[in-house]
Amino acid sequence: MQTVNKNFINEKKIEEDLAVNKNPESRRVKDILTKALSIETLEPDETAALLNVEDKNLWEEIFEVAGKIKKKVYDNRIVTFAPLYCSNLCVNSCLYCAFRKENTEGIRRRLSLEEVEKETEVLISFGHKRLIVVYGEHPLTNIDYISDTIKTIYKTKVGANKIRRVNVNAAPMSVEELKLLKQVGIGTYQVFQETYHRETYRKVHPKGLKSDYKRRLYALHKAMDAGIDDVGIGALFGLYDWRFEVMGLLEHSRELERSFGIGPHTISFPRLEPAMNTPFVQQAEHKVSDEDFKKLIAVLRLSVPYTGMILTAREPAHIRRKVLPLGCTQTDASSRIGIGAYSRKYNKQEAEKQQFLLGDTRTLDEVIREFASDGYITSFCTAGYRCGRTGKCIMQLLKTGEEGKFCKLNAVLTFREWLDDFASEQTKEAGEKVIKKEIEELKEQLPDTYPQFEKFYQRIKNGERDFYF
Repeated sequence: MQTVNKNFINEKKIEEDLAVNKNPESRRVKDILTKALSIETLEPDETAALLNVEDKNLWEEIFEVAGKIKKKVYDNRIVTFAPLYCSNLCVNSCLYCAFRKENTEGIRRRLSLEEVEKETEVLISFGHKRLIVVYGEHPLTNIDYISDTIKTIYKTKVGANKIRRVNVNAAPMSVEELKLLKQVGIGTYQVFQETYHRETYRKVHPKGLKSDYKRRLYALHKAMDAGIDDVGIGALFGLYDWRFEVMGLLEHSRELERSFGIGPHTISFPRLEPAMNTPFVQQAEHKVSDEDFKKLIAVLRLSVPYTGMILTAREPAHIRRKVLPLGCTQTDASSRIGIGAYSRKYNKQEAEKQQFLLGDTRTLDEVIREFASDGYITSFCTAGYRCGRTGKCIMQLLKTGEEGKFCKLNAVLTFREWLDDFASEQTKEAGEKVIKKEIEELKEQLPDTYPQFEKFYQRIKNGERDFYF
């Protein structure tokens, strides 16, 4: 691992790139779009040029190319998941977060393993196959607790159904702890920098372990050293200038590529949202408008064209529908972020006392119905993790467009499962149209593989489960 004394976020260089690339010529922008379509990570000055585009027609081209890149790399699939908050105990003092230790409103606790099992049972009953487990930073949610909760999730079943992949959003850990995390079979390990601007970072993280900027910046280097080769980065948009944060995410991606030959598996881009007893949010100076939100998503898709992009339920349904075509590949659904909120009655008053307010609380069935009506297929595939298509392997497959072929096959198989096991009649009707179209494309695009696919598909229709390529 590189020494943490080196800070690969050069703020002066970022500001210079943004300043000298103002008013880019149309021809240059089009050349950058062509490069992005080749699934090649952009240079900082190229991303800065895109961020400085003012011409509305050029932005429409950027939006269009972002959608083409997503289709080229990931086809028209959307992966769904649900967050499972295991604890709201935290030693940090993040000004934007309702979990900060100074906030005395609300009840602080962690789930028991029995409660984790109950929460998981509910999520399985919705049809979820992958979760992101979330923990505050606290001695009571150490590596032993995290490992035990993940083991509990994996062993929980409802009939023949279970969670097939658990991703983790947690505080930075030591290499030794991360090796233990890998042993329990996690998927992606997420640590968000929140803001790459050091002075802003200092202001919004005044106390606690999280106040150490470099400790967080190098958290994913340690994960790579521990053998976890699928990592997720992210920024909380609204803490500082959104253009700077996009540049920070690009620099983080390029640093991981330079150091390990593997960029981030996912990038997340949540916006600042109201939170219980958290006045900082109302006073924030850098809130991101809906129009700028569209722009930052599209530029991220162009800048790091191979990565998965996670659109969260912080956003209201109408915004999610509008920005999904700009390159998003994953989203949560049926989300609740209260501690123990899935397995008991959940009311508005309790929702207001969680980490932040959600914008989209629709059920998984409702979200999938909308996806199907818009021509997307929902994928519950976790085959990549189980077949070893992670890290450098999946990066190469993504950059060449080969991963999309596996994804399309597995998306249809897992969507068939979900429709038969969990869908309402209305959603099933919409989903059948999508599946029919996808199968016709598979016949044409993958004639050599199609016979084996058809065998798997018929066995799933007959009640067997969990076939994949």
